Amino acid sequence: MGTVLGAMRNVRWHELQHAYGSASQVPGVLSRIAWGDAPSSDEALNDLERWIGTPPVFDSTAATVPFLWELAATDSVRDRAGVLDLLATILAAGNPEHPAWTRAAHEAVAEGRATAVRLTAAPDAPAVRDVPDTPEVGGPAPAQAVRTAATRLLAAIDRHRCPVCPTPPPRGT
Repeated sequence: MGTVLGAMRNVRWHELQHAYGSASQVPGVLSRIAWGDAPSSDEALNDLERWIGTPPVFDSTAATVPFLWELAATDSVRDRAGVLDLLATILAAGNPEHPAWTRAAHEAVAEGRATAVRLTAAPDAPAVRDVPDTPEVGGPAPAQAVRTAATRLLAAIDRHRCPVCPTPPPRGT
């Protein structure tokens, strides 16, 4: 697995659940997001959103979020903006029957705030893959899409309030 996603082996995925059962498949899906070709990566991101993000969150959601932040910060990941959008979806989701899962998932997203700040200011990389990320001619370049998604997520983190999450301390403390 290398450095990216290397810590996945430390999670007991088989003990966690997602919307359709055991979360033991989550590492493979995260790997496909990291290294898959475009169709495989897109399918994996869609699968992961259905499994851990909507409509409720699960115990596997909080375990997955740090790896999503890692993927969002990795230049070689094809749809970093999509990963950031999934983090925003998780922040907006909940599970009324399991408020501890909701709180853990939301806190895991909020813990990546510094990464979101960094991504809002990320310069255009001189990457070979800096091509439009949409099929339409003139679609947004991946770096701009990442900055836009990071800006939206940062705003969502900063204004996040829900019944199960503690009120954040004032900024600067």
